[in-house]
Amino acid sequence: MADSVATRKRITIVTPAVRGSHSGNRTTALRWAGLLRQLGHHVTIATKWQNPLSDVLITVHAVKSAESVLAANADQPGIRIITLLAGTDIYPTFAPGKEARAALSRADALLVLQPRAMDLLPAELREKSRTIVQSATVNASPKRETFTATVIAHLRPVKQPHIAVEAIELLPKSLDMRLIVAGSRLDDDYGQRVANLAKQSPRAEWVGALSRRATKQLVAQSHICIVPSSAEGGANVVSEAIAAGTPILCTSIPGNLGLLGNDWPGAFPVGDATALAALIERAATEKSFLDDLCLRTRKMQSMVDPSTERQAWHALLHDLSLS
Repeated sequence: MADSVATRKRITIVTPAVRGSHSGNRTTALRWAGLLRQLGHHVTIATKWQNPLSDVLITVHAVKSAESVLAANADQPGIRIITLLAGTDIYPTFAPGKEARAALSRADALLVLQPRAMDLLPAELREKSRTIVQSATVNASPKRETFTATVIAHLRPVKQPHIAVEAIELLPKSLDMRLIVAGSRLDDDYGQRVANLAKQSPRAEWVGALSRRATKQLVAQSHICIVPSSAEGGANVVSEAIAAGTPILCTSIPGNLGLLGNDWPGAFPVGDATALAALIERAATEKSFLDDLCLRTRKMQSMVDPSTERQAWHALLHDLSLS
């Protein structure tokens, strides 16, 4: 579905994440750039507004990109502005400062990554908001011989990978399984704590940051993917796990259940290693439980298909009279 030359737009995406970063913000910006180019638009990515001639500015992270929104409005008052509310913009509370409020007010459209995020927005912002679920493509790959759980998360307190390491230590010694934690150590003290926990555990391994390709392959090869975060706007790894058909065990927070559904059987309370351990044991030993999670996961794959996200962008630009 490519736009004609006459409707080809110049689009600038601003993300606080620098080139080469493995952060979710950079991943989102790169994926959106690819989808928008498929629609026929000219797209550039920057870390801040530098006044390129643009028809559209898309900002990834409302607070961190607020300055770019206001600068773009001053430089090119007619520009259309679309802003993504990232997880830390919304959770644990939606409380933007003065600059961010002004930028959100100026935006022509606001995006969230799962519908429950809108519940926290005031009416005037909710009216111009819509959900675009992140898509993913993951190549099929055989599961590892040993029952394997993965956590794909940078070692930050909000991601809580330590809960997964603590959980596997509560499992029966007879259960043959392993846990792989993949992600950069972004917080020195907390990161060292997680690295030490993994090193001391005979079942756990922290492998550091992986390439996107290697990360997706790891998710596809795993039997379950654990998302133990205390807050998420809508994690990339949830979409990647769904695309791979890998069941998810996750905290029962809006950022996860907004995608998976309030009745998701693999959910556990934030910070509850004991509850997570019980779910891991069920997934590893109860075929009917794992089969149900797999079936539910496969039923959601159309939601994370790139064509679905591409169509959502086409519809948004059309609604803003840009296509």
